[in-house]
Amino acid sequence: MNDYTALLLGVVCAGLGGELFVRGSVGLAHWARVSPGIIGVTVAALATSSPELSVSISSALVGKPQIALGDALGSNVVNVALILGLALIISGIQSPRDSVKRDFPVALLIPVFTAVLFLDGELSRVDGFLMISMFIAWIVAAVVEARKQRSAAENVLGEQRRWLVVVSCLAGFVFLVAAGNFIVAGARGIAVAFGVDEFIIGATIVAIGTSVPELATTVMAKIRGHDEVGLGTILGSNIFNGIFIVAVAAMIHPIIVPWHEVAIALVFGLVAVAFVYPPRNGFIQRKRGVFLLGVYVAYLVTILQQ
Repeated sequence: MNDYTALLLGVVCAGLGGELFVRGSVGLAHWARVSPGIIGVTVAALATSSPELSVSISSALVGKPQIALGDALGSNVVNVALILGLALIISGIQSPRDSVKRDFPVALLIPVFTAVLFLDGELSRVDGFLMISMFIAWIVAAVVEARKQRSAAENVLGEQRRWLVVVSCLAGFVFLVAAGNFIVAGARGIAVAFGVDEFIIGATIVAIGTSVPELATTVMAKIRGHDEVGLGTILGSNIFNGIFIVAVAAMIHPIIVPWHEVAIALVFGLVAVAFVYPPRNGFIQRKRGVFLLGVYVAYLVTILQQ
């Protein structure tokens, strides 16, 4: 299978996986009696971040953790500036109140936290442990919120039969993982053929490839009227990428990357999240999508000049 065929097959798998996983995750939320937003920020985010995790482990094991770091940081820019930007252009998004209080602050803190850890030019195993500790604290907060919601779930449009919920989630997960693997394989092969730096490959081509599951899930959630699932998936994926996936790579193999390359991805990631931060009423306006797409174009131009 050549690289271009792998890319095409990955896109097809992403479309199927996104549709199935949105149906399954909304049904799972109804079944578990928690909001779809909680499912999006945890279960769906984990599923759509599985390609990044696969890239992180495999690249760190072969002594190339720079690809893992570039993929994770680049994916976070893609998730917010490109994918959420496209979703907002379709229409504005109402952010759940618990997401504003719990997920947005963590998503804003991650680039700052990572920058501080990188001041010595290396992300060590100890730094990875600190990131994992932050991730565990966030997961605990999400679980506590989920338990509070169990007594007051709303009826939502999703698959209600339990066996179909499980089948939809599993099938969607399989297609999303396959999509990420196909796209990463194709994208990496094409990029390497052009002789691009490993971190840059991760932060651009591989990042776009591994973010296709987030794109498919977010767009399908938007079309089906479940904004909270799409937004939760984006924020949760950024958190998984920033303080879990990077941490796993660092604990396998310490990461050394030129500071100026890391700084570009961190600054643009922070700017994108800061701009999309919702106002008091929680409604993220449609016009912000245009600005976010501009941020993504500026990111590509800046990082490709390195």
